[in-house]
Amino acid sequence: MKREHVKKLPKIELHCHLDGSIRPETLRKIAEPQGISLPADNEQLKNLLVAPADCQNLNDYLERFDLVLSCLQTEAALKAAAFDIISQAAEENIRYIEVRFAPSLHTEKGLSLPKIVTAVLAGLEYGQQEFDVKSNALLCGMRHEELADIEKIVYLAEQFKTDGIAGFDLAGNEIDFPPYTFEETLGLVNQLNIPLTLHAGECRCGKNVADAIHLGAKRIGHGIAVKDTPEYFSLLQDKNILIEMCPTSNFQTKTVTKLADYPFKAFLDAGIQVCVNTDNRTVSDTTLTDEYMKLHEWYGITYADMEQLNHNAVNGAFISESEKQILHDQLTNNY
Repeated sequence: MKREHVKKLPKIELHCHLDGSIRPETLRKIAEPQGISLPADNEQLKNLLVAPADCQNLNDYLERFDLVLSCLQTEAALKAAAFDIISQAAEENIRYIEVRFAPSLHTEKGLSLPKIVTAVLAGLEYGQQEFDVKSNALLCGMRHEELADIEKIVYLAEQFKTDGIAGFDLAGNEIDFPPYTFEETLGLVNQLNIPLTLHAGECRCGKNVADAIHLGAKRIGHGIAVKDTPEYFSLLQDKNILIEMCPTSNFQTKTVTKLADYPFKAFLDAGIQVCVNTDNRTVSDTTLTDEYMKLHEWYGITYADMEQLNHNAVNGAFISESEKQILHDQLTNNY
């Protein structure tokens, strides 16, 4: 499998965080007009943004977001960040991408929640016009926040449902705030017919994955821990749940520590739907091309396997059936 060829093939990405995927040079352009000082040395800046390969845990990884978030507190900054992700997607022929972000993390300078969402959607739209990469956004509620504040994000997703917000997610501290903490909130998501994907199984609890599905999730972000609870495999199969795997990130955050424990092949062999994602392009210093090259190196995946993984992503995407058909055709005709 040749890297340059993989880079040119059409791809789909469903799990990509806005604040973890901004190029360092774009961050400089965003920071300067705001008077935010960044290290002059590019290597120093990169070290602040990229998580070490040997993070001690998920929190060690998440620290990398602090500097970026301090810069993403204006409409211009959010628009530039969203546009930047689409430009990166275009470089490796991603035909459709869902970009997720938590609006509540961008209110420090007084921006209203609707203005935050509008700014990100404007950046994505500008990217689509410039690069012909289709995109939507997913809104994240942060698990540590008050339930009333998370519900505001749910209503925000409903408000912008026809303007580019494709679904809802919960992100953040899964250990202290497992899925059933949010039973009523997720009930509201389902009642409003907002497509639901949930981070679950990134810490060592397979039951969180099953609980997320029982609460209405159609996709699971990461899902790794369910490998240790194979009794839930039939639930994933029966409900046709898609697992959004992010290989580089999963090793960095110590979700797994050795390749023998990584469940990519186990999930496929069990007939569980899987797709491949970057999670955080900058924090994990990766691209979707890099992720596929790793899977080829680790498991010997072929171009046919890669095509199928992308078809899986299309099937799980939060878009209309007609939009899915267009993407399926682009994949089928180019592999």
